[in-house]
Amino acid sequence: MKKCVFLDRDGTIIVERNYLSDPAGVELLPGAAEGLAKLAGLGYLLVVVSNQSGVGRGYFDAAQVEAVHARLDELLAAGGAGIDKYYFCPHRPDEGCTCRKPLPGMIDDALRELNISAGCSFMIGDSLCDLQLGKNAGLEPVLVRTGYGSKLENEKAVAQTGCRAVANNLLDAAGFIESCESGSSDCPAT
Repeated sequence: MKKCVFLDRDGTIIVERNYLSDPAGVELLPGAAEGLAKLAGLGYLLVVVSNQSGVGRGYFDAAQVEAVHARLDELLAAGGAGIDKYYFCPHRPDEGCTCRKPLPGMIDDALRELNISAGCSFMIGDSLCDLQLGKNAGLEPVLVRTGYGSKLENEKAVAQTGCRAVANNLLDAAGFIESCESGSSDCPAT
């Protein structure tokens, strides 16, 4: 089975923009491409899981989400990185789906489709919702202090989700995961 780093998109890899639907608005956060390249070099699949309720609300369609992902792929490729697969939940919060974070539907699909071991995998995000998703799916949650993470109380994140790693950005998060690989951190078996 494979190991994976699941990632939130907005506020974790790219600058948070409310209901982003225009590829021209995609802007990488500092350290994002470098961190993703480092994680790929450690042998991790990189999978984005993102709530995109703008689709369900009628603000934009799935093709626009895919166009944003295509632009993200271009920017990451220029930085020597890439994403292996994207999953997104198009539903509104009131629709009661099983794929909307923090429910584990998207992760469950990825585990099955890509032959991933949850016990050897991580979830990196900038919100309590992302960290709770990691916990719900049996992953090691990692908080980045970008996006909403810059305003989140670390103590609250730890208490609610068991998150043991708080990083300034994706590059720092990759460093934490690398320390797990070397056995110098108290991490899941990798």
